[in-house]
Amino acid sequence: MAEPILGKDGKFYDLTLDPDADVNTLSFIAKPSDNPPKQPTINQEASNDTTAVHGLLERSMMQSIHSKAFNDTAGDTHRKTFDGFGLPEPLLRALSLLNFRWPSRIQSRTIPVLLGNPPRNLLGQSQSGTGKTAAFVIAMLTRIDVTENSTQGLVLAPTRELARQIMGVIQGLGQYMDVKTQFAIPAMYDRGKRFEAHIVVGAPGTTLDCVRRGTLDLGRLRMLVIDEADNMLDLQGLGEQCIRIKSTIRHSPQILLWSATFPQRIVEFSKRYAPDCLTMTLEHHELTVTGIKQMYMDCVDAEAKFGVLVQLYHVLTIGSSIIFVHQRHDATRIAERMALEGHKISVLHSALENGGVARDKVIDDFRSGRTKVLITTNVLARGIDVSTVSMVVNYDLPMDKDRNIDFPTYLHRIGRTGRFGRIGVSISFVHDKTSWAQLMEVSEHFGVTISKVPTDDIEVGLHFAHCNIFKVKANFTGMIGS
Repeated sequence: MAEPILGKDGKFYDLTLDPDADVNTLSFIAKPSDNPPKQPTINQEASNDTTAVHGLLERSMMQSIHSKAFNDTAGDTHRKTFDGFGLPEPLLRALSLLNFRWPSRIQSRTIPVLLGNPPRNLLGQSQSGTGKTAAFVIAMLTRIDVTENSTQGLVLAPTRELARQIMGVIQGLGQYMDVKTQFAIPAMYDRGKRFEAHIVVGAPGTTLDCVRRGTLDLGRLRMLVIDEADNMLDLQGLGEQCIRIKSTIRHSPQILLWSATFPQRIVEFSKRYAPDCLTMTLEHHELTVTGIKQMYMDCVDAEAKFGVLVQLYHVLTIGSSIIFVHQRHDATRIAERMALEGHKISVLHSALENGGVARDKVIDDFRSGRTKVLITTNVLARGIDVSTVSMVVNYDLPMDKDRNIDFPTYLHRIGRTGRFGRIGVSISFVHDKTSWAQLMEVSEHFGVTISKVPTDDIEVGLHFAHCNIFKVKANFTGMIGS
C-alpha cells in the first residue's frame, strides 16, 4: 500500500493483498510498518509478527483500504486476472457476474497446467476454501465442445452433498455456455434413460452402474476428476469403483486427482490411476486454517458433554452452526434432546429415511437458514460451503479406523466455519485424559494454540464477550458487564 494504516493498537501497518485468500474474498496481510509516520509515543512494544487484518483495524478505515486495494496491485506478483488464461468469453462473463475478481493461489498454479497441450494428469493437494473446485471446473468447461452431443467431463465425489455443490459451481460458471449437465447419484437420474449431458457429476457406485448398463457412454470423455481421493480410499469400495470406471475407458482422458493429504496409499493409487501425473503439494504450514479461533471445553465426563452443549447455546446468540459427532445414533439422540430445549435442529447422516431426498432437504433447509443447527457425522466434514456458519463444535473428536486422531478430517471440519473472510470459531469437547491427549496432538501437529473456554454459564458469556466473537444473550449481558 502507498501509505501505512493506523491500527486500533496505536501502531502503523503496511497492507498487502493476501495471495492465499479465497477467490471471492478481499483479504489483507498487515505487517508493522518500517516507515511509520511521526506520531506521539505509545507505550507498546513493536511486534515483528505478520498478522491477519481481521479485528485489528478500525472499521472506519476499511472503506479507504478497499479503494486503495483495487488501485494498488503493482507490487503483487501473485495476482493475475482470469483474462490471462485464454478462457472462452462466455466463461469470463460468468466469472465476472459471480464476482470472481482474481484467481486464488491454487487457481493461478493449476489452471495454466490443466489447460496446457498436450493435456497432463495432475495429483493436487488442496484444503477447503482455496478455490480448487472452481479451478477444475474452469478447466473442464474450457476443454469441452458444447456442439458435440457426448459426455466429455466426469466428476466423481464421495458424497451426494459434495456432488450437488460441485454441480452448482459447474452450472454457475457454465451458465452462458449452453453446457448440459446431469447427476449420476441415487434418486436424481432416470435409470433407464441414456445420458446426454456434456458433464456428469456422480457417486462412484451409481456411475459405474450406469456405465455397465450402457446408459452412460464415456467413449468421448476428455476429463475425469476424482475429488477427495484420500476420502474415497477410506470409504468402503469407492476407490475400487473408481478404478473399475476408468477400466471401461479405452482411451486416455486427462485425469485430475484431488486429495487433502498425501499418504503412501494415495501416491500408489495415483501411479495406477493417473500415470505420469504432475504433483502439486502444499507446505505443511499452508494446511492450517488461519482466521478460525480454535478453542476447547473440558467436560467432567462423556455424559456431561450434552449439558455443556446446551449451556453454550443458552448463553450465546449463534447464527448457523454444525455439531460433529462420531456415530449416527448419537446425532439423532442429541438432536432430539436439543429440540426439547427449543432449538431448530437438523440431522444429517447416511442412514436417513427416504435416502438422498431426505438428505437433500436437510442440507437445503440449513443452507437457506430455515434451520440454524446441523448435527452430522463426517458425511459433511469435507467440501461443503455454507457461508453463514459461524461455529463448529467437535462434540466428538474425529478418529480414523484405528482410533487415532484424524488430522485431515479435523482440518476439514473446522473449515466449515469462517468462510469468505468471516470470523469463525471451532470448539472441541474433551472429557478424559485420552481425548485431552488427542486434542494436544492436534495442537502440536498444526502448530496452533487451542485455548480453553470455561464451562460455567457466566464465565462462558464473559469469555466470548471479551473475545468479541458472538453476541451474548441479553439476560447474561447485565451480569457479565457488572
